[in-house]
Amino acid sequence: MAFALILLPLVMAALAAVVPSNRGRPWLLPLAAAAHLAMCIAALLRPDMGSGHRWLVLDPPGRIVLLQVSVLYLLCAFYAVGYLQHRQERSNRVFCVCLLAFLGAMSLVAWSHHLGLMWVGIETTTLVTAPLIYFNRTQRSIEATWKYLVVGSVGIALALLGTLFLAYAALHGGLESTLTFEDLLRHAPRLSKPWLHAAFVLLLVGYGTKMGLAPMHTWKPDAYGEAPGVVGAVLAGGVTNCAFLALLRLYHICDAAGESAFASRLLLAMGLLSMAAAGIFMVGQRDFKRLLAYSSVEHMGILALGLGIGRPALFGTLLHVVTNGMTKSVLFLSAGNIHRAYESKTIDQVRGAIRRLPLSGALFLAGFLAITGSPPFGPFASMVAILNGVFDSGRLGVAAGFLVLLLVVFVGMGATVLQVVQGRPPAEVRHSAFRDGWLTAAPVVGFMALVLLLGLHLPQPFITLLSDAVHYMEVRP
Repeated sequence: MAFALILLPLVMAALAAVVPSNRGRPWLLPLAAAAHLAMCIAALLRPDMGSGHRWLVLDPPGRIVLLQVSVLYLLCAFYAVGYLQHRQERSNRVFCVCLLAFLGAMSLVAWSHHLGLMWVGIETTTLVTAPLIYFNRTQRSIEATWKYLVVGSVGIALALLGTLFLAYAALHGGLESTLTFEDLLRHAPRLSKPWLHAAFVLLLVGYGTKMGLAPMHTWKPDAYGEAPGVVGAVLAGGVTNCAFLALLRLYHICDAAGESAFASRLLLAMGLLSMAAAGIFMVGQRDFKRLLAYSSVEHMGILALGLGIGRPALFGTLLHVVTNGMTKSVLFLSAGNIHRAYESKTIDQVRGAIRRLPLSGALFLAGFLAITGSPPFGPFASMVAILNGVFDSGRLGVAAGFLVLLLVVFVGMGATVLQVVQGRPPAEVRHSAFRDGWLTAAPVVGFMALVLLLGLHLPQPFITLLSDAVHYMEVRP
């Protein structure tokens, strides 16, 4: 099953490369996505349908990320079809090929139980998403693409060095050099502590760069701001969650080695720093797509903070992986529609969006309320669960900082969002003929429905999936 989930998107990418029709090619995206989701559900229902290879194992945290990525990709694929119908002026061959290969790379990360293979998967996501950021082919988009590649390459190089350090931690501890998670977890207490510490620092910086944790977040505002909305959605809900999954597995190794306190201090510091940096740059932000990039920085900080708290906040942290990814998709896709209608992404020219695009404007406003932790949406439930974990751990100072920074973000983000959706569209600004259509609106509504469902009622199978992941993180092999 692992090979099918990884290879199917790659085969479809090869097919997209040879399909001559610029109009028919995008339909390969939802076709591949639907097949991928069906196989993903089959893999979740039949855990015995593994790969038969110890390097490819779908562990409980991997199941959550794989399911979240597959659902997100399916809705984004339908949106991409509608988006590309409005972009007939240029070929979408590279766009479709890269977007399909991206799904294969994310699937590889979810299944990988070998540090080297996981590194390959995350590096592949960087390479195949760079052309997507450059799709608009403007001076600013090429600048954003190069910044994404350069900063991401430095981060992934540090992650590779950290991977080698972790292998040497086993060798220095008298073990055979290994990079498989099962072996590292089984022999974690015997790993060399200094080398393990050095490895975790390098891997935190490396994969934290891919997540967009401060201060390694500098690629995000440019990349998210210049990429099409659908690309921003898959970056914010796909790449970042895959990188977080890598950190989750590394934290598991540190915890098994008895070094969770060391890892927790670093994660808490970086989490609060990311939230603070995001809050500062949100205040007075005039570009609403860059605003969403800083919101992503904030929520990666929340995930790092939740992981740093450990067991008391694990359920909420894993839930937030899903709720944040879905809510970011609402925001990026609706923001993409607004950007296309106004041909601008600054609040100097974009006002009254709820009048010009009633559905996208309303969804953008609802997405803002959801992502800032307002009830009854999914992020409210996950952030409350994380906050309860912070209180249960006795870290009152962290809890106070968490709440204050959430307030700063709410005020800073709200000021920009309200200017976008309220008022009347400026008459002096040239507008496009774009209006909400079925393919560009229905996926956003679907995401919003999922965000609302996760806030009102968690289905029992999903609770079981989260609980299994929490139990897996607590058990020592």
